[in-house]
Amino acid sequence: MTDPATLAHQVWDVVVVGGGNAALCAAIEAAETGARVLILEGAPKAYRGGNSRHTRNFRCMHHGSLGPLVETYDEEEFFDDLLRVTKGETDEALARMCISTSEDCLPWMQAHGVRFQPSLAGTLSLDRTNAFFLGGGKALVNAYYLTAQDLGVTVSYDAQVRHIGIEDNRATHVEVEIGETRYRMQARAVVLASGGFQADIDWLARAWGESARNFLIRGTPYNRGVVMKDMLDQGAQSVGDPTQCHAVAIDGRAPKFDGGIVTRLDCVPFSIVVNRDGCRFYDEGEDVWPKRYAIWGRLVAAQPGQVGYSIIDSRSIDLFMPSVYPPISADTIEELAGKLDLPPDKLKATIAAFNAGCRPGDFHPQKLDGLATDGVEPAKTNWARPISEPPFYGYSLRPGVTFTYLGLKVDNTARAAGPEGLYDNIWSAGEMMAGSILGQGYLAGFGMTIGTVFGRIAGQEAAAHVA
Repeated sequence: MTDPATLAHQVWDVVVVGGGNAALCAAIEAAETGARVLILEGAPKAYRGGNSRHTRNFRCMHHGSLGPLVETYDEEEFFDDLLRVTKGETDEALARMCISTSEDCLPWMQAHGVRFQPSLAGTLSLDRTNAFFLGGGKALVNAYYLTAQDLGVTVSYDAQVRHIGIEDNRATHVEVEIGETRYRMQARAVVLASGGFQADIDWLARAWGESARNFLIRGTPYNRGVVMKDMLDQGAQSVGDPTQCHAVAIDGRAPKFDGGIVTRLDCVPFSIVVNRDGCRFYDEGEDVWPKRYAIWGRLVAAQPGQVGYSIIDSRSIDLFMPSVYPPISADTIEELAGKLDLPPDKLKATIAAFNAGCRPGDFHPQKLDGLATDGVEPAKTNWARPISEPPFYGYSLRPGVTFTYLGLKVDNTARAAGPEGLYDNIWSAGEMMAGSILGQGYLAGFGMTIGTVFGRIAGQEAAAHVA
């Protein structure tokens, strides 16, 4: 590793703050023009890559076969999917640009070391819309770091950026803490791609209230919003709601930080979900799981104690991706309730009422089947089968936050907006600006799309500015 003092005595063409997918895409694009690029990654080398190392796939528009993708997923269908999950809370121009550009990104990713595989069985029914990484997000991150190394990009780990020096609407330097020493890295252009603030629990609690202290952070513990706060304190324009985030229902036994994608539970569509009082509170079969899994973190967050419980029977245990922790099992509902610390009589009554509302019909786990309840509130509108075949299984659910949507406002060139208009030489990409497009809700794999599209643009634009 190059001595930090040596790095500080140089003038860098492009300093990239962050070390995940968006940052790497920016660094690679800039370096390919011949620019001298420095990546400042706040995490240790073993944890480099931010949330990107926990990902599995990339959502991509395409016409006909493209890499592992088949058939067609065009701009209008993609945008319509986005509108449904965000309920219209999106910047249409930026969203459409991101969607249309995604088609060019997949071959670019392949050309820069990323390998793909067929859709994993039992994940989220994404074989037409999402390209899965061979080896997952960790393999993608490693491939990009190798590519960056080959291009001469310099990387500094354990490098926590504390301040972006700005004069007359332009960045002059980056102040970074490495070890116990603070250094000034001089930069002609800066790309900010260091993620959201979700790992700062105090900030989450200020936004959400004290209940946020019960949330689990399934993403990296290194995304604490330090750089974003510094920019906002200096008058950078923000976008997004601090209470909106990518929050999914994860296994309640997951660690406080960094549990990753394996802690997500995909059993909800085939279950009933109750709160700690044994009461159902939402339609578990509202839509196919890729378009609804990201609402369940917020739904559980609104329940007493910020906890829920998913209950299934033996017919459904093999219909979803296996959980990282085995489910709690029992031969009777009363026994299962005891193991989950739920009121046995109430859970038994809730399940009896649900079962009585189920109607005959054809069950199709991979598509909307219209198999709905009748006379049950809330209704379950698809995949409603009685929970009647022992053994019975249960999972505790907790809100698992991946990333927050408060971020920096950018234009379609990824240039960040300051108090007096666009900055001259500051760009932003990835989760740090995703709130422009994700006002609420989430679409599986779309975070990687945003990071790849805007990371590439930011790198291109920063390098062009320097040139």
